[in-house]
Amino acid sequence: MGWHEVHDGNVPDALVDARTRESFARRSADRVSDTVVAVVDGAVAGFVMVNDDEVDQVYVADNDRGTGIAAAVLTAGERRIAEQGYAAAWLAVVPSNARARRFYERQGWQDGGLFEHTAPGPTGPIAVVCHRYIRYLRQ
Repeated sequence: MGWHEVHDGNVPDALVDARTRESFARRSADRVSDTVVAVVDGAVAGFVMVNDDEVDQVYVADNDRGTGIAAAVLTAGERRIAEQGYAAAWLAVVPSNARARRFYERQGWQDGGLFEHTAPGPTGPIAVVCHRYIRYLRQ
């Protein structure tokens, strides 16, 4: 599972333990209208989920990394946020995820510094120290 590749050992163990395929299926079922999916040759190549002005999740399948899918789904998420009337979008990245941080910066996102992000857990929110990236969508 892609999430675990970059988060295991870099976020609280409680969040790692909570992020199973089953929990993703439960959480994502209510998020279909907030999700844009990229499909290549009949398979999911990537997706983006938005939550109000937040780019909540960006995922790209291993075989589709480096193909432009990440930029495409991120742009789709930004468009969704702008269509809702927000002037800026934000997303959270754990400090150790250097690859994602470089990608977002290449896409025009600015590092707004560290903050305590709250991720949903089975018994309540789980605090995760992250970088808050910001992208201004309107001039």
